[in-house]
Amino acid sequence: MSAAAPAGAVAVPRAGRPQAWTKGIGRFLAHVVWNATVHGAENVPATGPVLLASNHASLTDGPLLYGVAPRDVAFLVKKEMFGGVVGWALLRAGQIPIDRSHGDRDALQTVLRVLAEGGAAGVFPEGTRGRGDAASVRSGIAWIALQSGAPVVPVACLGAHRPGERNRTAPPPRRRLHYCFGEPFTVVKEPGVPGRAALAAAVEQVRDKLSAHVLDSMRRTGTPLPEDLDAAAELGLGEMASDDVTGGHR
Repeated sequence: MSAAAPAGAVAVPRAGRPQAWTKGIGRFLAHVVWNATVHGAENVPATGPVLLASNHASLTDGPLLYGVAPRDVAFLVKKEMFGGVVGWALLRAGQIPIDRSHGDRDALQTVLRVLAEGGAAGVFPEGTRGRGDAASVRSGIAWIALQSGAPVVPVACLGAHRPGERNRTAPPPRRRLHYCFGEPFTVVKEPGVPGRAALAAAVEQVRDKLSAHVLDSMRRTGTPLPEDLDAAAELGLGEMASDDVTGGHR
């Protein structure tokens, strides 16, 4: 059952099915406004549930990854983005608002529902925009992976910001960007392992897989990450208490 929002919390709108034109906008941004190259799209299962786990270094990561992904993907997006024209478009793209001021169980349950229906969902496990090296992975995606049993595909978003650049808003137009989809893996709760320990192990697994994929993608594309460690909340995932993990479907 979903936990009630705290008193005074702002109501969060709910997204519906994505509309085709929104994917077109994402592709236009990726391939016309910027110069995006997609690697490993074949690693994303064509059907069935799948959870994309991406590093996060730029505010462009979300909309461009939505555009270049080989499937429609419902990403968790901070609720503050759902205002005005941007919010209107996000809802029509099927994106999922999350209230990060508390453990937004409704948002996480929405992700589980998308996966249960055979859809694709996306999370930026780092929770905030940082270097993009996936050194910090919050526990929400591990909770989702354990509960759903869906395969996790690591994604590396590279090129938006380069070493020495201090502007962390958007990369210059026509910059070469890389979106690298890695091989899927499954997070499994071993029999008899308590929920807290299972979640901790799952967080480590996601962090190791995503970090290794980001580093490998950097080598393959010759694309370095920014040097600074600044992080600004853009897309995020609410932290889940480890006691919430009761075990996945496997």
